[in-house]
Amino acid sequence: MDSVMRENELVALAGALASRGKRSILGITGAPGAGKSTLGERIVSELGPGRAVLVPMDGFHLANSVLLARGLRHVKGAIETFDDAGYASLLERLLAQKAGEVVYAPHFDRGLEEPIAGSIPVLPDIPLVVTEGNYLLAESGAWPRARACLTECWFLEIDRPLRHTRLIDRHVAFGKTREAATAWALGTDEANAALIEAMSHRADRVVRIHVD
Repeated sequence: MDSVMRENELVALAGALASRGKRSILGITGAPGAGKSTLGERIVSELGPGRAVLVPMDGFHLANSVLLARGLRHVKGAIETFDDAGYASLLERLLAQKAGEVVYAPHFDRGLEEPIAGSIPVLPDIPLVVTEGNYLLAESGAWPRARACLTECWFLEIDRPLRHTRLIDRHVAFGKTREAATAWALGTDEANAALIEAMSHRADRVVRIHVD
């Protein structure tokens, strides 16, 4: 389903998932800079900590030391630089979470550019887990296991110039020079974007967020 929607409409749809009476996992995907984190954070903020928790895929970045050993540091963020099996296993645990069990998820520290283990506690009575990331719809490796855990998966579309501007500004904010940020956004990020956009047809909903 392709649609243009406002963020508050998407929050309402997420709220419906949180009201099913059982654990739901909402996946939000799209190219780098599409606004996945912003939407995920908005949903969790609006629904409140008793109804939703954000568990980003970025917590499963491989450590820089591993990327250097494998010769992949220059393409950090590419699909092969993530622990897809670890991510799939976490979603499977969250889907089958038992009463009284707390599951701890990692998050990615953009300042350190490293994943931090055990930093997001997920309580068993939270009805909605929101997870966002680039490769939720990929068909290689363990990614299909992750996709199978998602109650719904939304793909965010965005105009390319705006996406590039967001990416460059983000990279600058986290320490890159504007020249280096532009090179990364139009190089590594853009190569990843082409792969991710080719997966959009597998989403339950393709959304372009309306901006007033």
